[in-house]
Amino acid sequence: MQENGMTEDVRRSWGESLRAFFHPRVITMLFLGFSAGIPILLVFSTLSVWLREAGVERAAIGFFSWAALGYGFKFVWAPIIDKMPLPLITALMGQRRSWLLLSQLSVIAALALMAMIDPVENLVGMAVAAVALGFASATQDIVIDAYRIDSADEDLQGMMSATYIAGYRIGMLVAGAGALELAGMIDVIEGYDYGAWQITYFSMAAVMVAGIITTFLIPEPNRPDGKSAHLNSLLDYLQFLGLFIAVAFAFAMTFFLSSDLANLVRSVLVETGMAESLAGFLIGTGRLVTAVSAAALLAVLLTKTHLVPREMVRETYVAPFADFFDRFGRIAMVILFLIATYRIADVVMGVMANVFYVDLGFEKQEIGRISKGFGLAMTLAGGFLGGLLIMRFGVMRILFLGGILAAGTNILFAVMAGLGNQLWMLMVVISADNLSAGIASAAFVAYLSSLTSKSFTATQYALFSSMMLLLPKLIAGYSGVAVEALGYASFFIGTAFLGIVPLALILYLGFRKPRLSQAT
Repeated sequence: MQENGMTEDVRRSWGESLRAFFHPRVITMLFLGFSAGIPILLVFSTLSVWLREAGVERAAIGFFSWAALGYGFKFVWAPIIDKMPLPLITALMGQRRSWLLLSQLSVIAALALMAMIDPVENLVGMAVAAVALGFASATQDIVIDAYRIDSADEDLQGMMSATYIAGYRIGMLVAGAGALELAGMIDVIEGYDYGAWQITYFSMAAVMVAGIITTFLIPEPNRPDGKSAHLNSLLDYLQFLGLFIAVAFAFAMTFFLSSDLANLVRSVLVETGMAESLAGFLIGTGRLVTAVSAAALLAVLLTKTHLVPREMVRETYVAPFADFFDRFGRIAMVILFLIATYRIADVVMGVMANVFYVDLGFEKQEIGRISKGFGLAMTLAGGFLGGLLIMRFGVMRILFLGGILAAGTNILFAVMAGLGNQLWMLMVVISADNLSAGIASAAFVAYLSSLTSKSFTATQYALFSSMMLLLPKLIAGYSGVAVEALGYASFFIGTAFLGIVPLALILYLGFRKPRLSQAT
């Protein structure tokens, strides 16, 4: 049950909490999280190493980061995953599992396509394949998030979030350090060896089979009667598909075609004295708002001309947002502000973390080994501990605890700034930071899951997950300037104080007791 943006915390015994780890749905999320964690680094850091080894210029490698834009804009096509069935396979597997299978097969196809392209000979083809992988991977994330929320009651969401995060981190480790290690082992040619990278990416595609096997083994979750995705005729299906293609095309074309104008305006703003990070954020936000407005305008025009039924547009793109505000009323804006600020302390600090380590004189190998060793272990431990504590004490209490830990560990960075280059302190700081991040992430994912309505799970969660980094990323753009002006110790203490904002919002929501209607 939800009350004013709070979940109704149910206290359970330690035995009940521990037994929840062995619930089939909880174990399922470990494997689905692994499947979700595989593609992201294969379109980011691992691909960057491949391209650089192939002699691609740094500027061109930077442009490849656009391949992951799908992660930021996944809310644009999330409604279609909620509402549109896939021909034939949805009838056999259900709405969630059919989309999950399609997205996983698409990830495998994109990885195989990348493996068959040598960037030295066809850099454009590699870019297209990378964009396809980003889109397929973001789609898989949307479906897995929706499946997690739909498949279990609210009291299991903490555990499911914890195992999902654990699986995701393991998948990232396999696709990051594991892929690089494999490519290095296979490489038999001095210099660039395309064959080694080809085998590596084919191997990563094969690893995705674990996700497909999981998809066939899991049951389709129950959704509210009368609110599942149903289209009455072939015409309904074609109209729905046409609506999505038209809206997505309008959004994408407006966003990408505004690039040159946006760069020009940003240059003018910087020349007039505006900070480059602020100018970039304002222009980026303007492009996003313009693209969304263009997509919405096209949807309105299609509706006005009766090419698409008004009810279909309302159910697809208006109803998910109206549902959220109807359920939470005036408190909805407070909830959205909490979503936008909960990760503010760790995101703003995190931008400067590795720079701080280097400035203290730590070697790259020391930072990497401790981050991958202690860091990964403590993130997994934090996630599982967070899930256990959520089962024992409820989401809101652990959400508050996670906020305290995330802000409090920033103080350790300030202490480290005073101690200087001490390897033991580096281990303590990285361990504490990752442990707190694991607990906070598990609680936050469970909280976001509790806010969604099962009628619009994919759409609402995609929107929440897209907006949760917007404000933190804006402020993080000033982190370097802040360090230059204040020094590391004061900067880290300042980021800890930023964490007071979400804590105050959690307390405020805790004192608001009017009953709201239960999400359906």
